[in-house]
Amino acid sequence: MKDDALANPGPLGLMGFGMTTVLLNIHNAGFFPMSAMILAMGLFYGGMAQIIAGILEFKKGNTFGMTAFISFGHFWITLVALILMPRFGWIEATGHQFMGWYLFMWAIFTFFMFFGTLKANRGLQFIFASLTVLFVLLAVHNWTGSAFIGTIAGFEGIVCGLSAIYVAMAEVINEQFDRVVLPIG
Repeated sequence: MKDDALANPGPLGLMGFGMTTVLLNIHNAGFFPMSAMILAMGLFYGGMAQIIAGILEFKKGNTFGMTAFISFGHFWITLVALILMPRFGWIEATGHQFMGWYLFMWAIFTFFMFFGTLKANRGLQFIFASLTVLFVLLAVHNWTGSAFIGTIAGFEGIVCGLSAIYVAMAEVINEQFDRVVLPIG
């Protein structure tokens, strides 16, 4: 049963995804090295905030939002774990070829989730379509070792993340003004 008196958790989840994606892909595009800031954002805003948003989507009865936010929240947490666990000496690092398969599995998941957006707004459709492309590019980058593909993925990821930020802020602002101020189609 849906409770329309609950706040929309979508903007929180989209901001957690969008801001973290932009920051990671500024790194992927070659502007900055990997740093604690990216990993902290991955754990707390990309990870935990999206999981919280997903739990709230569950409360609202939104299976799509719950599945997307909880899954992508755990993507960020596992990605940070894949980076940090070897640095702590807990386990051997994942090889690039196998990391490509990790990213490709996320591409498959995102591609199927994209079909769930076909009944949603164009902004959400763009986010999931561009995220599918991003995961494929990152997988190919890991499989081939091509720095060029990695850089292209970085720029594409910045666009994907910015689109999520836009949709999140459009939802917040449009709700605040009770009219369409920022269109999301």
